[in-house]
Amino acid sequence: MSRRLVVWRHGETDHNAGGVYQGQLDTHLSSRGHEQARRAAAVLAGHAPDRIVASDLARAMDTAAALAAATGLAVDHDPRLREIDVGSWAGRSHTDIVEAYPEDTAAIARGHDVVRGEHGESVEHVARRTAAAAADITAAMGPDDLVVVATHGMAGRTMVAGLLGWTQRDAWLCLVGLRNCHWAELEEQSTGWRLVSWNASATH
Repeated sequence: MSRRLVVWRHGETDHNAGGVYQGQLDTHLSSRGHEQARRAAAVLAGHAPDRIVASDLARAMDTAAALAAATGLAVDHDPRLREIDVGSWAGRSHTDIVEAYPEDTAAIARGHDVVRGEHGESVEHVARRTAAAAADITAAMGPDDLVVVATHGMAGRTMVAGLLGWTQRDAWLCLVGLRNCHWAELEEQSTGWRLVSWNASATH
């Protein structure tokens, strides 16, 4: 056996369904998101996790709570696992932001690291805090532990990229986004962390 990490994106929210930027807005899961979380938790519980760590935003805590209910584990909360702060873009539709900030959104699509919403965060900001969280989580793991991290799309990808030693730009350009209530699984081997699966889900 070896140490394993599951990096799990939260279930759907009404903002996700409506194509609205959330960032660090503290939204809860929709009814569909709760059902996604229950189904995913049933699968993840079968892997016998040893610990659950979650972002302290409500949608991640709601998701982690489903796994806690299925396993009897407590949930540890870490604000470093929050989603990227999108500044003034929070609460606005993707269509609106593309129209209002065409240069920024085009640069992001090309893989450039742009501060979101004028006073929000860049990917590098998120990568630094998720790397610090990952360092603490892995330092506390036993030799055969499995830890499930309930987080967000951007935060999850930055954490995975950091553990694999990838540049954040390569991860942005090469990995499709984590879908709602999908996860990545990493396993530690003699050469470091390896990606076992990306966008795994209760149905795949």
